[in-house]
Amino acid sequence: MYKRILDHLNEAILLFDRKLILTYINTAGEILLEDSARHLKGITAEDLFKTSDPAFVSNINQCLMLEEPLVDRELTLERIGQSVTVNFSATPLHKNSQALEVLVELQQVDSHLKISKEEQLLSQQTTARLLVRGLAHEIKNPLGGLRGAAQLLDLELQDLELKEYTKIIIAESDRLQGLMDKMLGPNKLPNKKRLNIHEVLERVRHLVQAEATAGNLKIKLDYDPSIPEIMADKDQLIQAFLNIVRNAVQALRGTGTITLKSRIHRQTCIGRKRHKLTAKIDIIDNGPGIDAEMVDQIFYPMVTSRAEGTGLGLSISQSLVNQHNGVIECQSEPGNTVFSVFLPVEIAHE
Repeated sequence: MYKRILDHLNEAILLFDRKLILTYINTAGEILLEDSARHLKGITAEDLFKTSDPAFVSNINQCLMLEEPLVDRELTLERIGQSVTVNFSATPLHKNSQALEVLVELQQVDSHLKISKEEQLLSQQTTARLLVRGLAHEIKNPLGGLRGAAQLLDLELQDLELKEYTKIIIAESDRLQGLMDKMLGPNKLPNKKRLNIHEVLERVRHLVQAEATAGNLKIKLDYDPSIPEIMADKDQLIQAFLNIVRNAVQALRGTGTITLKSRIHRQTCIGRKRHKLTAKIDIIDNGPGIDAEMVDQIFYPMVTSRAEGTGLGLSISQSLVNQHNGVIECQSEPGNTVFSVFLPVEIAHE
């Protein structure tokens, strides 16, 4: 019964015996350590935390020796490919007045920071979208009148040279109209159907490879075939991923490697909502990276580091993914830029 309760906790719970051998770990612990209980049980604390902060093992030892609870904060826990910060607490479990086991609780500090960052990102996106929509509507109204007046003037003019000017006005009005439509973003709700996320990624891969006729561009695939089908609008997701991958292609200038990676994540928070299953799609490129001051702004409309760019692609992608209750995050350094798309997996019931 107690194991069922522990498996529903958000904090990682680990139980060690007097020899510091792991005898139990809950579901949150498996997620935190990115490994299964079957593989982890029987491993000593020294092996489990050998690449992490030495305080983990020393704290467990001290808890057993002094037979008193112990708390430590902001310890660095090393995982495969990344490190996380956790708060640590250890409690001795007594039997016949002797401490025979230690119950360790690990609370990931980064997850709280991640939730705050995502909430801020979603809030900023909503505010920016409302401002841009208001601005676009204000521009579109007089723009339509300007185009109509140019069309009427074109009908009255006989001089072909003068008609060239009215044609320019009409053409530029149409161009601005298209720009306003892009700024307004998705104008319809997603038509969600069950689909395999890899069908979307493969379509994007074929489109990008067809466009990249020059240079030495490589696209690597690292798919997790076990990801269940998700409920999504296929066309909208294709557009969202295509914008991100095209940005990567432009950053590489035709030479480099783009990796499309998919993984299933369990018990993932997007904002403050927890999802049992989430598909995480990483678009990774080995280009020059994004300037640190730009990373937090790249999802805003009209923000771009390229002179020829409109700064709308990533903003539109974020809006499309938000409509699927997901979020896009970005981490970048020279040689390794990662756009991570999180999409909840809704288990379909027949």
